[in-house]
Amino acid sequence: MNWRTMENRPASLYLQDLKQSSNSSRRDLLPFTSFFISPSPSPPPADVVISPNVPYMTAELIIALLSTLGNLLVCTAVGLNRKLRTVTNYFLVSLAVADICVGMIAIPCAILTDAGLPRYNLYLCLLMLSVLIMFTQSSIFSLLAVAVERYVAIFMPFRYRILMTPRNAVLVILATWLLAFLIGLVPLMGWHKTPPDSGYCFFVLVVDMTYMVYFNFFACVLAPLIIMFVIYAQIFVTVKQQMRRIGPEQRSRAEGQSRAAASIRREMKMATSLFLVLFLFTVCWIPLHIINCFLLLCPRCPVPLELLLTAIILSHANSAVNPFLYAYTMTTFRDTFKAIFLCSRTLGDREVSNLTNREETNTRPN
Repeated sequence: MNWRTMENRPASLYLQDLKQSSNSSRRDLLPFTSFFISPSPSPPPADVVISPNVPYMTAELIIALLSTLGNLLVCTAVGLNRKLRTVTNYFLVSLAVADICVGMIAIPCAILTDAGLPRYNLYLCLLMLSVLIMFTQSSIFSLLAVAVERYVAIFMPFRYRILMTPRNAVLVILATWLLAFLIGLVPLMGWHKTPPDSGYCFFVLVVDMTYMVYFNFFACVLAPLIIMFVIYAQIFVTVKQQMRRIGPEQRSRAEGQSRAAASIRREMKMATSLFLVLFLFTVCWIPLHIINCFLLLCPRCPVPLELLLTAIILSHANSAVNPFLYAYTMTTFRDTFKAIFLCSRTLGDREVSNLTNREETNTRPN
């Protein structure tokens, strides 16, 4: 996501360079980092050519590649292994699809808008700036659906099979994606700034920070996160109480209590793994939203460029970490990933062996 041209910032050393560039007849080539530090929301001069930050672009491309390949692996694993086709994992597939879209669509759009592109096309610019908001919102709703599903499994076990059917899961997923797209498209519906005369497509020049802070962060990100943390806190407290209650009874009773204890331990392990997904999402995204709050509520507070770029990269990196987390914490996912890699390796070895045998047959004298 592009967070340049910070409003009402203290004057920087780059201001003189920009003024000289605007008065000069030649077209200067300036790095985009110049526009992160600006005394006002005025855009760069129209005759300035903006070159991208190569290290930043490289990091974004690496994240995009890891996010796309890793989450495609998650979707493939659920498709191949019937044991993974649970309601919980359907929501995780929805999360993986959102992360694939971040890698394939949102990050390339962010790289283009970092160079101020597209120019003189407000609605295409707003669409490109909004796609990451859409996919992030879909991720949040998928995480919320997972938390609610776990809550029903533990607190309403007898109604779980009625409420959490695959059909209902698909309907919930479709509803969350529709709602996420509507929230992301709000800037296109009119909640945006007047486009600059230069036509550059920079996030803070086009997207209204009141939308990002009050509507997107407070209402659509922070509120669901608080609800999810409360749900998981209730789950952990309840499961620990059940484990303490079963412990003394297990010594005096037979096999039924052992099965109940094993079931509760499985639920605890699953809830812990899913909570880690939520925790990493929060750690990756909250810093960037806090910077947005500073920019809106304290416009003269200095924000170091290095901190800003780190927050942007960290937020995008969240899309790449979940497959590694699943492999580390969930045995079924880990075993399926291994099987996929081994199968691909076996097929590759078999093809090489067949090709070698064919060549030997062709070269053998008659």
